[in-house]
Amino acid sequence: MAGRTSWSARALLATLLASALLALLVSPARGRGGRDHGDWDEALRLPPLPPREDAARVARFVTHVCDWGALATISTLEAVRGRPFSDVLSLSDGPPGAGSGVPYFYLSPLQLSVSNLQENPYATLTMTLAQTNFCKKHGFDPQSPLCAHIMLSGTVTKVNETEVDIAKHSLFIRHPEMKTWPSSHNWFFAKLNITNIWVLDYFGGPKIVTPEEYYNVTVQTQVS
Repeated sequence: MAGRTSWSARALLATLLASALLALLVSPARGRGGRDHGDWDEALRLPPLPPREDAARVARFVTHVCDWGALATISTLEAVRGRPFSDVLSLSDGPPGAGSGVPYFYLSPLQLSVSNLQENPYATLTMTLAQTNFCKKHGFDPQSPLCAHIMLSGTVTKVNETEVDIAKHSLFIRHPEMKTWPSSHNWFFAKLNITNIWVLDYFGGPKIVTPEEYYNVTVQTQVS
């Protein structure tokens, strides 16, 4: 009888542990960005996607609602010198609802991408709505053109003194953890100077947007 009781207890414990593990696996993360989109009021939805035929406005929208992107640079690592090298970087173009279109970064010389940029400042930044709840809500695969993503190409440079406060406010309000990162890493603020823009938000290939078109549009920031 004692053996049967012990076995029952172990079986019950295993069932409870399995249920807890399943809950952890299927539940969304509770940190920033883990549920819907962490930088917008959780009680609200993201602003509506602009009309797809307005590629410049779509590009500004994607830049503004994205928290991070994949930055491709040319590697300086001996093992892959001269080859494409991509890394995920946090970014911000401004506080929610007040985006400038300029992707700002908080970088350290210790990062591999920064070493690459010091030798060759040219880079391409890719951002996608797959990081928000938009594509999942509509059933779009991240690779589908309907899950809008953009590629911004240009040079990454350190911001000048007149722009430091703008970059700092833009990043720290969307990524407050940055305030606690160790000063010994010599962090600095940088931005992507955009020269070329491609928008992939529908079938038929990417749409080309000029920087002038990109910066001259306004983006609807009110939620639907």
